Amino acid sequence: MNNLIRIIADSQRHFINFLRISIFVVVAWIGGLKAFQYEADGIVPFVANSPVMSFFYNHPDEYKAHKNKEGEVIPGNIKWNAENGTYTFAYGLGTAIVAIGLLTLLGIWSPKIGLAGGLLTFGMSLVTLSFLITTPEVYVPDLGSSEHGFPYLSGAGRLVIKDIIMLAGGLVIASDSAKKILNNNL
Repeated sequence: MNNLIRIIADSQRHFINFLRISIFVVVAWIGGLKAFQYEADGIVPFVANSPVMSFFYNHPDEYKAHKNKEGEVIPGNIKWNAENGTYTFAYGLGTAIVAIGLLTLLGIWSPKIGLAGGLLTFGMSLVTLSFLITTPEVYVPDLGSSEHGFPYLSGAGRLVIKDIIMLAGGLVIASDSAKKILNNNL
């Protein structure tokens, strides 16, 4: 048992690199999906309700009348989303998210790049977690059950709350990178 404890204790550097790889996989995958209609449609409620992001859309207040369910193809809604700037924004957001993932991954070899990736991961996660305050769709709607509203997370809310792990991971990576930078400057 002591051998196992020693191996785990001595493997922290490898585990932090595994965290970098894990963050890269998640954000590259999610960022890459922003190029697809169903994913771009899926983020509309978050962006439209966000005080720091809604300006990217031409008509954020009109989104509820033009929502597509995942995988749904309603030509009128797709046309509205195209005119709203939904797809253009999603492409840009996806590119930024993939870039954050790459910076985080490159931290394995470059502490300065890794520091940027960790801090950007932290910042991205803060924005995502703000959706718990700004987006009504993150809570179960009142459809007759007594289990609705806060604290009852919908599928969208359960997806968002997991970003608290990404938030902590970004800080761990930033801290590890900062420590390496300081040690290299001594």
